[in-house]
Amino acid sequence: MNDMRWIDGEVQVEDSVRAERPLSGETLREGFFEAAAELSLGLIRMRGDSIYLGPLELLRFDYPATTTQSVSWPIEGGMLAGEAGGYLEVRSAEGQLVAKVEGYRPRLPRPIYMLTQLPLHHALARLQLLHLRGRRPVPGVPADVSGRLAAGLIDAGICAGIALTVARRRRFRALLAIAAAYHIAGWAVSGRTVGGAIMRQRVVSVDGSRPSLGQATLRFVTLPLAAIRLRALHDDVASTDVITD
Repeated sequence: MNDMRWIDGEVQVEDSVRAERPLSGETLREGFFEAAAELSLGLIRMRGDSIYLGPLELLRFDYPATTTQSVSWPIEGGMLAGEAGGYLEVRSAEGQLVAKVEGYRPRLPRPIYMLTQLPLHHALARLQLLHLRGRRPVPGVPADVSGRLAAGLIDAGICAGIALTVARRRRFRALLAIAAAYHIAGWAVSGRTVGGAIMRQRVVSVDGSRPSLGQATLRFVTLPLAAIRLRALHDDVASTDVITD
């Protein structure tokens, strides 16, 4: 679940995932930004009291307040903050992990913020929460390897057939574009492609929810790594799994 409110220049943004296993405030404090560093291959990193994107200080925080099942960082500044104020809170409560930003004043004008920073925030926050949640308990009965391979071959055949039909030139580029749109839309809308529906399997987030657009895109982009390594690395990176229907 994600939500956003804009009131008098202040933003309230909330993202949550299901998590049956409660986590301590200390675990949330140590693990939330570690997950961001892993997911961004070190591009986004916590240094001291600030979040950096490479050499750029995105946000600067005051000392975090930690309780038994939450942690809260007061926002002090940074290039993404219009002024000091507000906080980032991560908490574990009532079977959920929640990341909430409240009272924050973005430096970007509202229309640009809505089109750029907000969707990126939702995508990264969700992935961080799913990473913290972990893969246990599992969201369903895992699909077997042979069924996953069969579904993949069916989907590859469909994408290749469409590309051969609609593209007379640059068919490889057309195939890549068609495969991206086909898989990302299928996973984000219903968790299923045609191949998945035929083989009675579905892509889900590790908490059992439907993958977000960001997860679906990340899963497709890292799919070649899975083929090279012969491991479901795309599911590891996107915090997804394939279960039987």
